Amino acid sequence: MSKVLITGGSGFIGTNLIEYLINHTYDEILNIDITEPKIKSHYKFWKNVNLTDKKDLLNVIEGFQPDYVIHLGARTDLNGRCLMDYDANITGVSNLLDTLNYASNLKRVIFASSMYVCEPGYIPRDFDDYAPHTLYGKSKVETEKIIKARNPQYTWSIIRPTSIWGPWFGEPYNRFFHIVLSHMYFHMGKRACKKTYGYIDNAIYQIMSILNAEPEKVNRKIFYIGDYEAYPITTWANEIAAIEGIHIPNIPFWCFKVVGWVGDLLKKFSISFPMTSFRLHNMTTDNVHNLDPIKEIAPNLPVSRIEGTKATLDWIHKQDKK
Repeated sequence: MSKVLITGGSGFIGTNLIEYLINHTYDEILNIDITEPKIKSHYKFWKNVNLTDKKDLLNVIEGFQPDYVIHLGARTDLNGRCLMDYDANITGVSNLLDTLNYASNLKRVIFASSMYVCEPGYIPRDFDDYAPHTLYGKSKVETEKIIKARNPQYTWSIIRPTSIWGPWFGEPYNRFFHIVLSHMYFHMGKRACKKTYGYIDNAIYQIMSILNAEPEKVNRKIFYIGDYEAYPITTWANEIAAIEGIHIPNIPFWCFKVVGWVGDLLKKFSISFPMTSFRLHNMTTDNVHNLDPIKEIAPNLPVSRIEGTKATLDWIHKQDKK
């Protein structure tokens, strides 16, 4: 049996990944995270370890001796005030690379980066072309640069998750679903943009495809992961609404700009508000990524958008009843 170590396994992607591994008879799983698991049955796989604590991390690596590592652990919010606020992403990956030198059975590592190494709408020339627009994105640029500079001898890949959604998700798409469900979502006049979204089960399928592919197909390569067809958020919102029997009205775009300004003002007073100018810009900017490389090794996504939307709505309703 293979030993799989997951950093950040208590997060959104990590929770779903551990569920997949359990259901596919991977019994030797270890999740290291500073946050408790979301699912009670995952507690037996969890150790409270901070990636910035190199000594504790080394003890775990030496004791567990993983065959495979999937590095998801990171600070992912956009609330940091300086780059050092994202030290878990920078020092964290550096510590992990150092300590993995003591994993004698290590075969393969997948490192998670982010699509935000480039701002929405920016099309990079290659995987060394960066244009981050947030501190979080800048921290992930540093993450990638550290991995590339170290260039470890085992087989390694970097993934850049796109807009992934589904059960156990958090911001921003959990809020998006709840806004639609609460009849507070409105179409922005004729404004519409396309984005690369990805249902979580499809993302897990892609990660596992990288983990199991022939080394020459994935070694030292970077993959965006997500659904293979980009789609407008208006189409998706209409599908959610249709399932729930909700009508979505159209509102002139200038109204959203005003609401965004209100959100900007409230943010200065640390008051949370569902719309800001930053979010409005992201919602109206095309952000389509080239998924051809991952499609070559993971050609058949298991879940359609409609199936994923229904499963997510079922999960939300169950969570709301708790």
